[in-house]
Amino acid sequence: MPRNKRGKRSAVSRGARNGGRADSGASDDDVASEALSHCSSASESASVLEEGTVSEPVDEQAAQEETEDKLKQCIDDLMDKSTKTRLAALESLRLGFSTRLLYEFLLERTLTLADCLERSLRKGSGEEQAAAAAVCALLCVQLGGGSKGEEGFATLCPALSTVLSDDCASTTARRSCAVALGMCCYVSAADNVEDLWKSLGHLESVFSSSYPGRDGALPSHKPGTLGLHCAALQAWALLVTLCPASRLHALLELHLPKLQACLASNDVHFRIVAGETIALLFELGREFDEDFLYEDAAALCGQLKDLATDSHKHRAKSDRRKQRSIFREVLHYIESEDFPEEKIRFGVESLYIDCWMRRRTYDAFKEVLGSGVRHHLQWNQLLRDVFELGPALVLDSSVKANRISRFEKHLFNAAAFKARTKQRNKVRDKRADVM
Repeated sequence: MPRNKRGKRSAVSRGARNGGRADSGASDDDVASEALSHCSSASESASVLEEGTVSEPVDEQAAQEETEDKLKQCIDDLMDKSTKTRLAALESLRLGFSTRLLYEFLLERTLTLADCLERSLRKGSGEEQAAAAAVCALLCVQLGGGSKGEEGFATLCPALSTVLSDDCASTTARRSCAVALGMCCYVSAADNVEDLWKSLGHLESVFSSSYPGRDGALPSHKPGTLGLHCAALQAWALLVTLCPASRLHALLELHLPKLQACLASNDVHFRIVAGETIALLFELGREFDEDFLYEDAAALCGQLKDLATDSHKHRAKSDRRKQRSIFREVLHYIESEDFPEEKIRFGVESLYIDCWMRRRTYDAFKEVLGSGVRHHLQWNQLLRDVFELGPALVLDSSVKANRISRFEKHLFNAAAFKARTKQRNKVRDKRADVM
């Protein structure tokens, strides 16, 4: 399923590159194997996914079949009268979908599962709506951008949009629906301009309530509301990367000045999301127009410089540190188009995050997939197409045989740590003698 994504260069290196600012990945030895355990009682009959590590090799085919059998029961449990049972089933589906590829399993169950999820979104409690929305996003990632994914999106999109736009719904449910709507539209409706505009509009109607009023003052919100606005703005930014150049100019003119005003927000997380979105919009503008200019660029850079050097004591130290780091990156990019490259390792491959568009896309998939993102990067063709990774690699037996076990790695690291400690103690002793 080829997808024409924007990017500065190929994002993959198969052991041939050593560049990159930060190594934020791990080998696939560090990805814990997952097992489903089915728990039944008088009040709960839903499957529960348990994460753990196994010390002996397992039959992958048998494990896959066992997982599918238990997920079948989970789908049946979504129609149970007990809210507790439905919630347990949704949690098992979430963990199962995030840690395994289940495309063939889902092909004949897409409409059934989509109907159950729609029912949970329309009639469930806030907790059930939030859990159902998370499974909706994972379902679209599992199905990809084919006809089945489009069918699932057509069923789920109206329910997700309804909960997102409902001011009476719980903030947690609305936030989960914002994330799901952005991901589902990105995966399943990328080529449908009408669905793309509708989803952008729904998300914009949420976070735009944090934009300054006519008097220029930023509104105040109840606790938790700005977290919802952050999620909606991030989902909106993800979908903006799909916009054609003909519509992008109007979006930049409308949103850049308002996002600049949001840099004065009292909420550190909303300030950071606004700053990252500004950098992304600048990147998109420069991609389509080499002479792209923002009229208020000087004032914007002044604000970014203040945020990058903020030392107000009334803010938490961790918040100040994170804010300074992000806004230094945003400022450097706007002034000199300099982006700090990151490297994500999975298996024997590496994904290079070398632009704001790639970072927003990776962060969106990481939020949906959690710890399973590296497994999907390795085997899910949707993600491999999005990040230009090519077909999945199949390691031969000689490569697998040369890999050391986790226990051997632990012994090696322990020995290296002990030797390093002895060496440092000797250096400290010499310094003591000098003094």
